[in-house]
Amino acid sequence: MIYAERPSLTTLRPVGRKHSSAGVAETASKVGVDEVVEFSNWAPLPKWKRALDLGLILVAALFIAPVMLLMAALIKIVSPGPVFYTQDRVGRQGRTFRLFKFRTMRADSAATPHQDYLKGLLNSNQPMAKLDHKDTRVIPFGRVIRASGLDELAQLINVVRGEMSLVGPRPCTPYEYEHYQAWQKERFSALPGLTGLWQVSGKNTTTFVQMVNLDIKYSRNQSFLKDIWILVSTPAVVCGQLLQLSRSRVETTKSQTESAKTRAAVS
Repeated sequence: MIYAERPSLTTLRPVGRKHSSAGVAETASKVGVDEVVEFSNWAPLPKWKRALDLGLILVAALFIAPVMLLMAALIKIVSPGPVFYTQDRVGRQGRTFRLFKFRTMRADSAATPHQDYLKGLLNSNQPMAKLDHKDTRVIPFGRVIRASGLDELAQLINVVRGEMSLVGPRPCTPYEYEHYQAWQKERFSALPGLTGLWQVSGKNTTTFVQMVNLDIKYSRNQSFLKDIWILVSTPAVVCGQLLQLSRSRVETTKSQTESAKTRAAVS
């Protein structure tokens, strides 16, 4: 599969107040919106990117395949339900696609808590930390899987299908997309990725606006060497996340022990 370079009329989304031409305004009327962005004005994808994605997947297939099989077996053992979690995400030029992840939450989990938390992040300067430490929906071993990024390996399916790249902005949900400002949608000029400039530049310590700025910076300055640098830098970031998770667990255990001692002393 090759990357599609031009959007269909249905990929135009409401963003700005100004129309680039009468034709765009007519398109807006046809698709039922008053404000549109002309995605086709954006630069085409770099020709080297698809070759890099498929080449690295082929080279690493012998190592990745056993890990994915072990992941699938572990999820089946510890939690009833499907191995994969699929969700609509917004990719390059506002196109919606079905994203794959290894499931790390209960199969009956609702998305409402995540949407409420995300809405708060979009309108604040809070770091984009995950809810994992207090999310009761996470299955056994789920926090470790998420911190290590192993749940993202299923997105290699999306990479092979041409919907994602190994390196690029984080694919957002349609709910998140509808809350983006016009200038923030420039991040959709690049294919979404498993890892990216934001992931190796602070990730959970950055705000939403900082994340968008990093994504736009990457989108405007894509290069073969930059993708290689991001891929090489990602394992160190993952190790840092696992170390942070370990420290958090130690602190939680210590706090629970002290609380238990206090209650025992009072009683």
